[in-house]
Amino acid sequence: MKIIGVIPARYKSSRFPGKPLADICGKPMIWWVYNQCKKVDDFDEVYVATDDDKIFDTCKSLGIEVVMTSEEHRTGTDRIGEVARKIPADLIVNIQGDEPLLEPDTIKAAIEPFYTDSELQISNLMTKINDPVDVVNFTVPKVITNKDGIGIYLTRATAPYPKGSINYSYYKQVCVYGFKPEALQFFCEYGMKYGKAKIEAIEDIEILRFIENGYKVQYIEVNSETVAVDTPNDLEKVRSIVTEKIADGEISSE
Repeated sequence: MKIIGVIPARYKSSRFPGKPLADICGKPMIWWVYNQCKKVDDFDEVYVATDDDKIFDTCKSLGIEVVMTSEEHRTGTDRIGEVARKIPADLIVNIQGDEPLLEPDTIKAAIEPFYTDSELQISNLMTKINDPVDVVNFTVPKVITNKDGIGIYLTRATAPYPKGSINYSYYKQVCVYGFKPEALQFFCEYGMKYGKAKIEAIEDIEILRFIENGYKVQYIEVNSETVAVDTPNDLEKVRSIVTEKIADGEISSE
């Protein structure tokens, strides 16, 4: 089975323009993400997918494999779909370009179910929320699954609401996805024909397009301390963590 990792990276983020190139201890954020992905033995190849010349040129200068994609894509998953059409593979793993602390073992967890379930089309990760602030933070999608870990719903709201009991653990989405090519083809063709699905558009969570249309999305729980960089404040938090890890010898910026 040929498995490739793809990191979508766009410059024109509404909340944080240019964040893939934001400096973290002397290297752009996209470099940190790419190097974490390269530590995953399951990957035959890893690519950055971008629509921006600055990101493309930066990747080339750092020896990062990069693919130029259309500027017209409405979502990161559409961008992944274009790469899947250009580079044949049996499994495409989408790793967000704004999670420079993402652990290689966490990425691997999104791949493992495909080795045992030949019918599986889509996987996604989730982790237990330890910070109560994240439960009410609308930038953090909460994951609700059935007893078998199949996704029922994702929401930016606080859900499920603890009316009957407060003895409940909330889970947040970790933005690593495994896609069979057929699933990506569906996503892209649906978007071209209809645009975003109804609830996907309301919540602005792409994976809901699959759930709304009856696809089984397998969720895997991971113990991940990753921090997604959505704002400049998040970037400062990541810089501090990376600085500590470099000082402790856990990681290197070389």
